[in-house]
Amino acid sequence: MKKTPLTLLASAAALALLLTGCSSGGGGGDGTGSGGGTAGGANLPVGDEIGTTVDPALTELLPEDIVEKGRIDVAVDIPFPPMAMYDDANREIGFDPELGRLLGQKLGIDVSLNKQAFDSVIPSLQAGKNDIIMSGMNDTPERQATLSFVNYTHGGFAIAVKKGNDAGVEGQRDLCGLTVSVQKATVQGDLLRAMDCEVNVMELPSDLDAQTALRAGKSQAYVADAVVTEYVVATTDDGNAFEIVRDPENPAGFEPVYSGIGILKEDTELVEAIRAALEALIDEGTYQEVLDRNNIGAYAVESALVNQGTSAS
Repeated sequence: MKKTPLTLLASAAALALLLTGCSSGGGGGDGTGSGGGTAGGANLPVGDEIGTTVDPALTELLPEDIVEKGRIDVAVDIPFPPMAMYDDANREIGFDPELGRLLGQKLGIDVSLNKQAFDSVIPSLQAGKNDIIMSGMNDTPERQATLSFVNYTHGGFAIAVKKGNDAGVEGQRDLCGLTVSVQKATVQGDLLRAMDCEVNVMELPSDLDAQTALRAGKSQAYVADAVVTEYVVATTDDGNAFEIVRDPENPAGFEPVYSGIGILKEDTELVEAIRAALEALIDEGTYQEVLDRNNIGAYAVESALVNQGTSAS
């Protein structure tokens, strides 16, 4: 999920936050979800997870329709580890679901995490099924035609190849002439198509499908956010299936961009409520604490700003 120009990927990256509530576990198909409120205690932290307290002044910022509904509906692409996944109790964990619950705690309102395929998250907002997107979505000028982004991370992309790197990929230029698998509707596909050489971009419904294509030899490389790629390389077959293409000059990945929470641009009150709540989490240190305990502190934003995707990276 990313931006536009050329130069791509390489190493560590940006995103995976663990904070979850006592709410019920992850719903099944698209549009299903689980609650995670606050006022009734449903968003209290579990185990060693990090929690926060309600700020009534921030609750006052919520738009009337959200208050009347009594919850914020969140579109989340699951599984997309480490951004979003299920634990052994079938509860949503990872950066997006857990930050969503933390925001709910701060705003004093329930959050409902609704599993949604990534290529349908924006239509789900337009159809009124969800209120916000928390799905590792990159903030791009193109998406800003429809959405406003409350930015929550800043990082780059990475390339993974099969263990042994028989394809000989050492950098972006080596992708020329190869088949590269990516998740459908992500900006990685746009980046690859924008290269000044022929790359066969294989777009697949889920990130897991893109990984499987590489594993099965249907693609010679797989491209994703660097933090996601690091996780995939480290955990698949105990680290024996894939390896990451590293560039010492780009240790945090190529083409770093802002990612964030997507909200329909006309929902200005909700944009401000979410922005202010994230700023409160940043100011009190819980945001950084959650990042650090998941080894992604280097990809934090210093303050909660909107639509930084139009800025130079």
